[in-house]
Amino acid sequence: MSVNDKTYWEVCIEINPICADILCDIVMSNFDCEGIVTAEEKYKNLELISTTEDTLKAYIVADVLDFDEVKSFFQSQRQDLIDKEVFACDIGSWDITIKKQEIVDWSKKWKEHWKPSKISNRIVICPTWEEYTAKDNEIIVNIDPGNAFGTGTHSTTQLCVKAYEKYATEKAVVADIGCGSGILAICAMKLGAIEADAVDTDETAVETAKINAGVNKENTIAFQTATSDILPSNKYDFVFANILHNVLAAIMPDLKRIMKKGAKIVLSGILDGKEPVVLEAIKANNLKMVEEMRQKEWIAFVVQKED
Repeated sequence: MSVNDKTYWEVCIEINPICADILCDIVMSNFDCEGIVTAEEKYKNLELISTTEDTLKAYIVADVLDFDEVKSFFQSQRQDLIDKEVFACDIGSWDITIKKQEIVDWSKKWKEHWKPSKISNRIVICPTWEEYTAKDNEIIVNIDPGNAFGTGTHSTTQLCVKAYEKYATEKAVVADIGCGSGILAICAMKLGAIEADAVDTDETAVETAKINAGVNKENTIAFQTATSDILPSNKYDFVFANILHNVLAAIMPDLKRIMKKGAKIVLSGILDGKEPVVLEAIKANNLKMVEEMRQKEWIAFVVQKED
């Protein structure tokens, strides 16, 4: 079947962003889906002016789609997550609207809305297919996320970069845990780090990160498909950990282990309301709170290892 022979349906689902990953898996496992948009963002003069993180859009291929059946299916999946207490919070209504969509190449369509964006005092993230000339003391980081997380536009990523600019020491040795597209390790090197190790459990993400590092001429970053437990103890001056709150809490002892005495870490990826889980782990591991940072519904903690 050629692209022109396919019929696309745009299925919009109202959600809490925290369940986006699971919902993506549900869609991909049960439908002929050729694209999922978890957030749409609009920019003006390099600044983000609006976002739709609470709406997931799936583009499904089907000659005919039974709207009632589809809505019933997703409500059943939602109830199953509630019954199993997968999330200890409201996961959104999962209300659905469905409409027939024009035939487009979704692999290219999403790129129309992603423009260069200034995510901190110095860093401008520029898609590889866009052109941008740096102003004043700006540093350009070129990114093609591929199938990996990390476009630089998400609040959790921006909080990490802002924390690094504020707290990292000169010529820092850096670790990036859950590196995704590699954006944080690359930003750190651009901002003066002398060494960076980056790990992710997703092999595809690591391969994408290596490509992005090459595009930015930061080929010395050591990327590995692994978890933080493979990294050496007492090595790092600054650590990025942009992961889900429950994972942060679980690996906190290991995050502390890899840090030098006096080192700082930014713990990001924490949705508003989930911070007690992470705060408890910070206290249990005798880490010192330096700053709580917020952007929209997301929270990041900068903490320091003192012992």
